[in-house]
Amino acid sequence: MSEEKRTDLESLGEFGTIDLLTKNFLITRESTAFGIGDDAAVLERNEEQYTLVSTDMLVEGVHFNLMYVPFKHLGYKSVAVNVSDIAAMNGTPEQITVSIAVSNRFPLEALEELYDGIRLACQHYKVDLVGGDTTSSRSGLVISVTAIGVVDKSKVVYRSGAGTNDLLVVSGDLGAAYVGLQVLEREKSVFQANPDIQPDLDGKDYIIQRQLKPEARMDVIAYLKELEVVPTSMIDVSDGLASEILHLCKSSKKGAMVYNAKLPIDSLTSTTALDFNLDPVTCVLNGGEDYELLFTVSQNDFDKIKGNPHMTIIGYMTDASDGIYLVDKNESLIPLSAQGWDHFQQ
Repeated sequence: MSEEKRTDLESLGEFGTIDLLTKNFLITRESTAFGIGDDAAVLERNEEQYTLVSTDMLVEGVHFNLMYVPFKHLGYKSVAVNVSDIAAMNGTPEQITVSIAVSNRFPLEALEELYDGIRLACQHYKVDLVGGDTTSSRSGLVISVTAIGVVDKSKVVYRSGAGTNDLLVVSGDLGAAYVGLQVLEREKSVFQANPDIQPDLDGKDYIIQRQLKPEARMDVIAYLKELEVVPTSMIDVSDGLASEILHLCKSSKKGAMVYNAKLPIDSLTSTTALDFNLDPVTCVLNGGEDYELLFTVSQNDFDKIKGNPHMTIIGYMTDASDGIYLVDKNESLIPLSAQGWDHFQQ
């Protein structure tokens, strides 16, 4: 008797697994404007607007470590990462639901801290908590947040709209969250070896905050609106810049040229990465959890965004046949590959 076929999820990765599991699902409702395959689902709302829906799950031991992640920060982050998906569709968040699975090792006070962080995020992003579910867990803490937003039909932005020669732009700076995680993991190891030693986090506030309390870039969405710029495609940077560039290229059926020298890296991120013998550019390309916005704009919008302190032009889109490359400081072309966060990697 032949052995039953067994495919490891790690060999497929998150998006390959989703593609295989959902390939036989058909859209049958007229109210579903766009289903799986972007940062949020797009549903009919009225003649002028769409409703946006996005869900993310955070699992203890996979997405966070409670040895160094405060409950309040975790609650805030669980909302921010979902709001970021709404931002990536050029939308505005309005409501969230929160579901948690929790084991009996957590007291009520811990959950109150968690929900205090959720409340602070709701206030900051002007969203309402409108429901959810609570159940028990036999392992650790699991948090699932669904964000609901709205976008004008004329302003909705998908991953698939980039055109040849469109400028590739990213908000803020990149790599800080990953490098901040390295600092936290180092101090965790030191503490485990000697609990009497206090964590050495002096001067690392910025990169640690980028890891523990990231912000969804709703401010960038506001800046784009003020500038009267509607991106041709957009995605948030959650799994590393390289992975997100590849997503835009795949969805838009385009290639890309990305310039190493143009990547926005904070000086603290760079120096700390080097302290860990890490290449700062590698941290940017493969680190993840920055939750900045990566988007493309028409060449016609160059004058509107050039010199903007919140945005950096890092390259441009090409024909698919031209490939996807990182241009290093010596003008050499390096094929861009994604080696960032894999949800099924053990």
